[in-house]
Amino acid sequence: MRHRKSVKQLGRTHAHRKAMFSNMVTSFLKHERIITTKEKGKVLKRISERLITRAKRNIALSAKDESKKLHNKREVMRVIRDRDVVKKLFDDIAPRFKDRNGGYTRIYLLGNRPGDAAEMSLVELVEKSFVEKKTGDGIQEVKKDTKKKEKKEAAKKEPKKEEGKEAKKEPKKEPKKELKKELKKESKKEGKKGKDKKDAKQTKAKKK
Repeated sequence: MRHRKSVKQLGRTHAHRKAMFSNMVTSFLKHERIITTKEKGKVLKRISERLITRAKRNIALSAKDESKKLHNKREVMRVIRDRDVVKKLFDDIAPRFKDRNGGYTRIYLLGNRPGDAAEMSLVELVEKSFVEKKTGDGIQEVKKDTKKKEKKEAAKKEPKKEEGKEAKKEPKKEPKKELKKELKKESKKEGKKGKDKKDAKQTKAKKK
């Protein structure tokens, strides 16, 4: 009997469930959002928030408490096997939530999935990512998303402006002038030919 057991079995064995959520948490923290079923999303929210809280403990610890920091990292690595994701969790995600006590994730309901009509949900982190920049005055927080967008927009706009300038520098009147000159030359040649023909006709008429 499963009295007083809060773990949702989700129709899977313990080993299957453990491996599944290990993969889901890894991909969730890597991409900072994931689409899954409503029931799986609720369990994923619980597990990921516990891991973020565990990673936040290292922020308060001093350099002397290396053993405690290592312990927290090893506890996280029991669930997340990807070292890059663990590094991101401790260096990027945990500092983002240092002023927030819980509630690091949110769930959006997306309606039913076609086929089996399972309730789908989107799980994502509440805070967006930022980079810490060390300056003389202190540490500045710069959002990644906005900076990338600004760079992309600038890169898109620059070549268009340059092309526009080049087009302005090269006026469209020059080819028209050249065409006009060519047409004038041709018309002059035709005029000369016409005169020559008339003169030839007149000379023939006089001879007759």
